[in-house]
Amino acid sequence: MRTFVFHNWGADLRLHETITGTILVADDHPANREFLEELLTSEGFKVVSAPDGAVALQEFARAQPDILLLDVMMPHLNGFEVCEKIKSNKESWLTPVILVTALSDKEDRVAGIKAGADDFLTRPIDRGELLARVRSLLKLKAHTDELERAELVLFALA
Repeated sequence: MRTFVFHNWGADLRLHETITGTILVADDHPANREFLEELLTSEGFKVVSAPDGAVALQEFARAQPDILLLDVMMPHLNGFEVCEKIKSNKESWLTPVILVTALSDKEDRVAGIKAGADDFLTRPIDRGELLARVRSLLKLKAHTDELERAELVLFALA
């Protein structure tokens, strides 16, 4: 969801865009989930959380979030597996996925890329970096959604 804020300073009319949206946070460690939930909600995002990969897929289907933050090492389904399932579905393959991990090995990043991850964050998480990456991917998602809606209108008119 995008909110536009207009400011009129003299004769100069400026448009400022605030990006908001729903974020699914999946992590098996409650402290990590709570940290991300508090950080993201304080910035105006709606947050849905899941304690493992299997619940993350259920919450994804229910809440239809705009972006996912997935811990790599989770029970039932790990972050790579959840990402792969999201990205292999025609209905959800454009939903951005950020993998959050303490792993910094090149092979793990390659596995994430193969699974379809859009971005990576390494623990410990830097607040500014997290927010910048989330806002950037949400902005891209908003543009993608607009293009999909335009395509539907064109097909309806054809």
